[in-house]
Amino acid sequence: MKKTIDEAAARAAFEHALASYEQDFGKFFLTRLFGMEFEYPGDSCRISFELKDFMFNPQGALHGGVIAFVLDISMGHLLRRKSGPGTTVEIKIQYLKAARSGRVTATGRFLRQGRTLSYLRAELVDEKGEMIAFATSTWMSLRKD
Repeated sequence: MKKTIDEAAARAAFEHALASYEQDFGKFFLTRLFGMEFEYPGDSCRISFELKDFMFNPQGALHGGVIAFVLDISMGHLLRRKSGPGTTVEIKIQYLKAARSGRVTATGRFLRQGRTLSYLRAELVDEKGEMIAFATSTWMSLRKD
């Protein structure tokens, strides 16, 4: 039997995102669609959200693209907050285990912060603190001196 998603929950998430988004960090449409919550403790950016079945791949786990998306955002938002705007030059993601339910949290941190290039790392963990995936990335500053 082919599984289906909870269409009512998917529609409600879409309508909420459409009604509440702003073209601003932490408030843009996709972050609203996924119900992402942002915090900036110390020198990190933490993003948490509840898993919904419309985020899953056909095998019933959080889609790797969604994982890449949240890891990238956690690093990019931290860079913007601490250094100003930037762009991803390179990102490498290691997927460690499937996430199928509950709340997940991505935390981005600097490995090295430079004037032009910065290096960051992010981890995605489940409610038990078990790592689902991690990423390392290189970012280029878009500031004009």
